[in-house]
Amino acid sequence: MAGNIAGVARVVLTLLAAAALLLSLLWVFQRHLIYLPATTTVGSAGAVMPGARDVELQTSDGLSLGAWYVPARTPDRGIAVLVANGNAGDRSVRAPLARALAQRGITVLLFDYRGYGGNPGSPSEDGLARDVRAARDYLVDEAGWPPDRIVYYGESLGTGVVTELATEHPPAGLVLRSPFVDLASVGQAHYPFLPVRLLLRDDYPLAELLADVTVPVTVVYGDRDSIVPPEQSRAVADAAPTLHEVVEVSGADHNDRSLLDGAALVRAVIDLADSASQPS
Repeated sequence: MAGNIAGVARVVLTLLAAAALLLSLLWVFQRHLIYLPATTTVGSAGAVMPGARDVELQTSDGLSLGAWYVPARTPDRGIAVLVANGNAGDRSVRAPLARALAQRGITVLLFDYRGYGGNPGSPSEDGLARDVRAARDYLVDEAGWPPDRIVYYGESLGTGVVTELATEHPPAGLVLRSPFVDLASVGQAHYPFLPVRLLLRDDYPLAELLADVTVPVTVVYGDRDSIVPPEQSRAVADAAPTLHEVVEVSGADHNDRSLLDGAALVRAVIDLADSASQPS
């Protein structure tokens, strides 16, 4: 009997040790699971989009980040859109969106976070907050855009990035494509057996922060999103004090082309830009 108890105890201790090791590894390497950068150097802007130009952004902690400035075609609507990417790829993936908006009279700034697109540094919530501020600083201080003529566009993880920015530097409007309540909620949906909220080092509390953002907000999401549950995007829309529009793209998954530069998405950005730029 004593031997059986000892055997069971050894099994339990082994399982606990294995669980502790797994949780320790998740704690240490979690950012490798959250941030999935394309690390190759991005080509020149003009080679991808005629008329676009390469610019550099300077962060508050001394990093130089690559970016593309894409001027509007005529007629110019007099609005600039700052695009904050999702957690994967680089700015070249968002070139179709920039091209579509520029052709419709909107200037676009595409940039890569630290650690993405050949940029120095390693991504983190604090780091991305610095990076998006460097992008806004470029538009305001270098390109001469008034803050009330800038719209923030966030894609997936980038929705958390621009929402946090909007709490300190309100834009003309905010477009959130596939937003989530907070990062832990997304993780819990995919890994319900893990204490995700306790493990996460980067929070991105989007819905909580959005409650203090009073600029017009448009939420765009796919009703077949397998990465950010659609109900989370709808919850974000409910949290917006000034909701301009909710656009549900039927049949669209998270990375479908319709949520990159599809007609409904582009129309939603232009509609918010035009509405936000009207005199009050």
